[in-house]
Amino acid sequence: MARLIAIDYGTKRVGLAATDPLQLIASALDTVHAKDVLQFLKTYAQREEIEAFVVGMPSRLDGSPTDATPHVRGFIKSLKKAFPDTPVYEHDERFTSVLAQRAMLAGGMSKKDRRDKANVDKISATILLQSFMETRK
Repeated sequence: MARLIAIDYGTKRVGLAATDPLQLIASALDTVHAKDVLQFLKTYAQREEIEAFVVGMPSRLDGSPTDATPHVRGFIKSLKKAFPDTPVYEHDERFTSVLAQRAMLAGGMSKKDRRDKANVDKISATILLQSFMETRK
């Protein structure tokens, strides 16, 4: 089987997570600069087979779009253009950053590491991917 890749898109940083080939476990992959994410994914796709992308879609508690939503939609267009044969799924990303902070605290990460937004982004992507996998069961 191929991997699922989760993308927690931000205009500065992008958190990435991937499943194992059997799609049982979601793991943090990396955090890359937004301008570099498509090239990173192309390079990754040369090494690993990708079944689909899961992109976190930001929304408010009432389901309405946030200021970040248009940026994510623009990124999804670019992603579909770069990977025309790979499905792209949108998944609700509400609370992933809060859950990431809690997971880092529970995991005993130092305060310095918890403040590193790159860590928050890739752990958020991991939570997003795990949530997506659970909804597919």
